Amino acid sequence: MRFNRMLLSATLVVVALVVQVSVLARLHLPGAVPDLVLLTVLALAMVYGHVGGALIGFGAGLLADLVPPADHAAGRYALVLCVIGYLAGLAKPENGQLKSATGPMAVVVAAAIGSTLLYAGVGALVGDTAARHVGLGSLLFTAALYDLLLAPFVVPALMALARRADNDPLAETNSSAKAADVSAGWLSSGTGLRIGSQRGGLRVKAARARVARAGRIKGVKRL
Repeated sequence: MRFNRMLLSATLVVVALVVQVSVLARLHLPGAVPDLVLLTVLALAMVYGHVGGALIGFGAGLLADLVPPADHAAGRYALVLCVIGYLAGLAKPENGQLKSATGPMAVVVAAAIGSTLLYAGVGALVGDTAARHVGLGSLLFTAALYDLLLAPFVVPALMALARRADNDPLAETNSSAKAADVSAGWLSSGTGLRIGSQRGGLRVKAARARVARAGRIKGVKRL
């Protein structure tokens, strides 16, 4: 990943995590907590692709594992967001631009449900049965609902910001100049037939000029 991508991704993930821990978690909503970090990973993955999404997801999940009040094993949420970021990156729109809201909203719902199931599954492997006591069905419903309600205000804005920060006017200018040089070279060189026809035309014109000149000289001599 390029430096500007890493800097922007790190900044957005940190801001999302701070807002989630200090604001959203304190709302004490029934069921799950709105996952702003997940939405940030999804937005960046749908712009940067599956590789960038996996890297951003792993970093965001690892940071969430280490920030208090984390009460689970470190690396658990990193694994979940790494997988989710990779899969979301596979659904990257063409040129990173949204054509409709249906696809991204479907990705958000699938990611909310998938991350909850994967998190509970990894927890069951390490002996964490908290999801059973809370109720997995309630967690799935509330996680999908909260993330779906929050997504229209987060995902499009973050995708637009990522696309704007990823544009490099200098690189675009250089690529345009190179394309112009290649086009000019192609037109000037051609296929060889064009140059031959031009040379042949010049030779014909020169011969005609010499004939006309000779005719004028002979005419003068006749007079």
